[in-house]
Amino acid sequence: MRTHAIIGAGQVGRRLVRSLIGNGESVRVVSRRGTSLDGARVISADAADRESLLAATTGADVIYNCVNPAYHSWQEEWPPIANNLIEAAEHADAVLVTLSNLYGYGPVDHAMTEEMPLPGHTRKGSVRANMWHQALAAHQAGRIRTTEVRASDYIGEAGGQTNFGDRVIPKLRAGKAVTLMGRADQPHSWTYTGDAARLLSIVGTDERAWGKAWHVPSNPPVTQAQVIADLASGMDVEVPRIRTAGAVMMRLVGLFNADARELVEMMYEFDRPFVMDSTKAQQTFGMAPTPWPEVIQETLRQNGVRTAAV
Repeated sequence: MRTHAIIGAGQVGRRLVRSLIGNGESVRVVSRRGTSLDGARVISADAADRESLLAATTGADVIYNCVNPAYHSWQEEWPPIANNLIEAAEHADAVLVTLSNLYGYGPVDHAMTEEMPLPGHTRKGSVRANMWHQALAAHQAGRIRTTEVRASDYIGEAGGQTNFGDRVIPKLRAGKAVTLMGRADQPHSWTYTGDAARLLSIVGTDERAWGKAWHVPSNPPVTQAQVIADLASGMDVEVPRIRTAGAVMMRLVGLFNADARELVEMMYEFDRPFVMDSTKAQQTFGMAPTPWPEVIQETLRQNGVRTAAV
């Protein structure tokens, strides 16, 4: 039985805990708040504090970076955390698995693959690209073994960190108009949080994954308007009127909301096709994405909706 240290107890981290425990593995959950999860050892530690992180991960076989700093403070918070995680993996002789996203690729006019360069077009994209380059350099130098799992925008949860959580479901219930960022008619890849956790649980112990990045197996792209229609169908309600907020509106909102201000540079994800190719992970690990109707049902269930057939 291996020991897995999951740093961060957010939406994907919690699912990863359940997956690993279900497979009979020993799991530590390391977070600032000491979040309690059934079956896991809970450790309260700050990933930005080198000494506490080293202590919390000593003896681990795999360390998972599922940390989620405040969106508006990535440039300040991520670099020391990334450094500490590399040191923790080296100290424990553990595999470092990082949960990341597609920001590093920047705006492209074709489907994104893992072989594409990471130019770091935006500030947040640069942060993510630098983290991978740093971890990969440590891997190539023989200091650690590492791999990175990249997801598109999440679906499958409640709360404000997914596009179709508590900012949308209450509006559908009430029959009110829904406001979406960018354009609602552009194809977009969505990653189910359960599939992200499943891939994380695989790559930490599969040597074929190490030294490489992997896209989470995700369904074919779906427009934001179609996601809303599918959710409405699952709730057995009318499809609502859809409003869209462009860069100008987001800048105005950003005057009062730091996270909205940070979203302006990411508008390219929603005003043109944003498509991820996950063929490599699907073929290498034999992992297919959860069928789209099940993703819709789980999204509704997580948001407290008793579902009809999709």
